[in-house]
Amino acid sequence: MSSEKAKLAEEEMKAYRVQGFTCTNCAAIFENNVKELPGVQDAKVNFGASKVYVKGTTTIEELEKAGAFENLKIRDEKEQRVEREPFWKQKENIKVYISALLLVVSWFLGEQYGEEHVLPTIGYAASILIGGYSLFIKGLKNLSRLNFDMNTLMTIAIIGAAIIGEWGEGATVVILFAISEALERYSMDKARQSIESLMDIAPKEALIRRGNEEMMIHVDDIQVGDIMIVKPGQKLAMDGVVVKGTSTLNQAAITGESVPVMKTTDDEVFAGTLNEEGLLEVKVTKRVEDTTLSKIIHLVEEAQAERAPSQAFVDKFAKYYTPAIVILALLIAVVPPLFGGDWSQWIYQGLAVLVVGCPCALVVSTPVAVVTAIGNAAKNGVLIKGGIHLEEAGHLKAIAFDKTGTLTKGIPAVTDIVTYGGNENELMTITAAIEKGSQHPLASAIMRKAEENGSDFNDVMIEDFQSITGKGVKAKVNNEMYYVGSPALFEELHGSIESDRKQKITEMQTQGKTVMVLGTKKEILSLIAVADEIRETSKEVIGKLNNIGIETVMLTGDNQRTASAIGKQIGVSDIKADLLPEDKLNFIKELREKHQSVGMVGDGVNDAPALAASTVGVAMGGAGTDTALETADIALMSDDLSRLPYTIKLSRKALTIIKQNITFSLAIKLVALLLVMPGWLTLWIAIFADMGATLLVTLNSLRLLKVKE
Repeated sequence: MSSEKAKLAEEEMKAYRVQGFTCTNCAAIFENNVKELPGVQDAKVNFGASKVYVKGTTTIEELEKAGAFENLKIRDEKEQRVEREPFWKQKENIKVYISALLLVVSWFLGEQYGEEHVLPTIGYAASILIGGYSLFIKGLKNLSRLNFDMNTLMTIAIIGAAIIGEWGEGATVVILFAISEALERYSMDKARQSIESLMDIAPKEALIRRGNEEMMIHVDDIQVGDIMIVKPGQKLAMDGVVVKGTSTLNQAAITGESVPVMKTTDDEVFAGTLNEEGLLEVKVTKRVEDTTLSKIIHLVEEAQAERAPSQAFVDKFAKYYTPAIVILALLIAVVPPLFGGDWSQWIYQGLAVLVVGCPCALVVSTPVAVVTAIGNAAKNGVLIKGGIHLEEAGHLKAIAFDKTGTLTKGIPAVTDIVTYGGNENELMTITAAIEKGSQHPLASAIMRKAEENGSDFNDVMIEDFQSITGKGVKAKVNNEMYYVGSPALFEELHGSIESDRKQKITEMQTQGKTVMVLGTKKEILSLIAVADEIRETSKEVIGKLNNIGIETVMLTGDNQRTASAIGKQIGVSDIKADLLPEDKLNFIKELREKHQSVGMVGDGVNDAPALAASTVGVAMGGAGTDTALETADIALMSDDLSRLPYTIKLSRKALTIIKQNITFSLAIKLVALLLVMPGWLTLWIAIFADMGATLLVTLNSLRLLKVKE
């Protein structure tokens, strides 16, 4: 969804947080119930983020009525998160305790008076009603609409068990199903906690100075332009720019970088980051709903609503699978008795097949894994914008990197200074003084180097400054005419360059450096080599990716010689140089034909077309640029590549877990169904197969919370 569409949708639709969802099916029922409320024009439920978007007018009471079948609790999106009661105290679980107690008492009574006695039967019936009344209401409603979901299957099975006199087993199935649902609710909440914890990162109020007055103000009431005062040890409540003070900020919550970053006047700072040592005054630049942290939370929640390809497959499969199970159960219950089998035995087998057939584990196999993985990534400074991108990242065979600003820092720096006669500092001062008037991008590198050396080049008198198009500049310093420019300029001036100097220039150029020369009409005084510095992490990251079998390609507009030098240093598998932006785009298309799954990593601004053309576009420095957050499928919040191998590792792990979940939930059902042949399938085995599969699938998905770098 584009940002404009998203904004329009949100203006029209009001968001509420929902507590108590257990399964995607319940979410769909709730969505339909809300759509039917008077005054509601449309509603959309985001199961992963536990939210409902409502277009039209309604109240929280009305919404809670629509969710009464599942005991859902609704609150306004902006409202503070209420602490949930401990799991064992929750109202939904109390009926399970009563039901279980009645079951145990009835079992003792059955041992005492015999199973056929009226007392144990009444006890079992009470246990079934207390533990299963909400299940029956849902099941019977669905049955009347011929909508076969797990509630319908369980309702038929339990009522059927009671009819054929299996009261004890019916009651046991009710309790085990209720336990299974409670545990599912618990694990789903656990999976969502990573997002909930993101919401709690930034404080809800801040100390603001307006005029001469300082006051604590709630973030909703803070205006752009307010001055926020942040003391050491406090977290920032809003995004802004430092206007006074210097301090180190721990930005791990936003960028995933654990090393604190130094911030001083004019530096950008983000809500949710921790001020470690100095007092800062920050001018607020965004309203609370526009802060980088709010954007991350919003994008992660949107991402969780996106269906992963395997989830789409599972939903489609479940649509045909459930009615097929009902037909199979019916055939098992009816066909053998027609050929002389025992009616009650085969009806019992048919009911057990219905219980086994519950698609709970299958339906939950993908969403829990996706929600968990996306939440874990967000906590580690990686924004994955949907289940589809999570799965695609796990399939990647090749990754193309933009060179400037991605593998390198994007800022040229002086790497070598070679002098021929004269003092190095003096010559640097003259060069910097002349370059001060130049517009050339490399001029800033020379001036920075002179400043580092403590040179006062601003005080040097420059006369007759003149630019020599495409070759360099000349100017008079202390009545002597100096030239600063490319080696080609000096070849023109001197006719040729002395062999030792020529050799030095070629040597530095072979290393991928740009060489600038300072000299007069008669002689060369110094050589200055400038290069775009490689990021400290690039070599290590490329090494890790090559080790896990991913082809790494560097794309650059630089000439082949510079590109080869940098590419060799970093260790990429392939180098493509002299590329224009459209060439990058065409190369990505070629790579896709060869590998199908291709990632592109860039800074999200000039690489937007190539990012869009790749299977997975990864943008760096998402915390600083909105473009990166909008155009990329995955955004690394820090301006650092080291999060990339972690993202690939997490995606591959998620793919493995999803495959394991789907395979396991289908295999366990198949095994249970095979037990029908010899007539060994009981309601006990059936419910354990269903409940066990659901629990194992959920717990398996929660392993994604533990994926670290």
